[in-house]
Amino acid sequence: MEFLSYTQEALDEYLSLADPDLEGSLMAMADRAVSIVPECVGLSLTLYDQEDLTFTLVASSLVMASIDAMQYLDGGPCVAAVQDNRSRAEDVADLLDEERWALFARASAAAGVESSLSLPVVDHDRVVGGVNLYASSRDAFSGHHRDLAAALGASASGAVANADLAFESRRRAEHAPVQLREQRLVEVATGILAAREGLEVHVARGRLEDAATRAGIGLGEAATVVIHVHQA
Repeated sequence: MEFLSYTQEALDEYLSLADPDLEGSLMAMADRAVSIVPECVGLSLTLYDQEDLTFTLVASSLVMASIDAMQYLDGGPCVAAVQDNRSRAEDVADLLDEERWALFARASAAAGVESSLSLPVVDHDRVVGGVNLYASSRDAFSGHHRDLAAALGASASGAVANADLAFESRRRAEHAPVQLREQRLVEVATGILAAREGLEVHVARGRLEDAATRAGIGLGEAATVVIHVHQA
């Protein structure tokens, strides 16, 4: 598999310095997944403790067509199934039999994804991330939940089948570079406030968040204002 361009951008520009092993770890995860399920054509890792940052790899043979707007007419199963522990075990055929999900399923099939598997990453009884896997055949993941969970550092007990047939995590990965830029701005602004006011970092962060809320702007926008004022 290979990284999506957005994921590669995020890794190249930010994470190679902060976590030099992440790129290799992601590639190793993809290799292990494919060794267990050869039909696996995509893998996404989401870090809930890092503002839900998502990093995605896809098989070069998979045609990553844009998701058809039809899926948004009636909605679709949410990647957050792992987070809120809802269980959805629909497969493509079942979805096509349900009028509510018919358009969604057809759009998913067009992307070359016939099945998906969502596995939570748990640390001390707390879900800290999620691994989403995608395959080109409907039964690719059947009987492999435990092996995949063990190979990817996830939990098989929280596995959810076919919750993301539309490969929605790919869209989340597109936002990773922007999320990381905002995180850096917030870190810089927090440092400025802490140094200027003689505050603990967590207190400075709280003040920045409060200022953003009061002004009705995003945290990144508030951080940008602080930085600009400091540089003026």
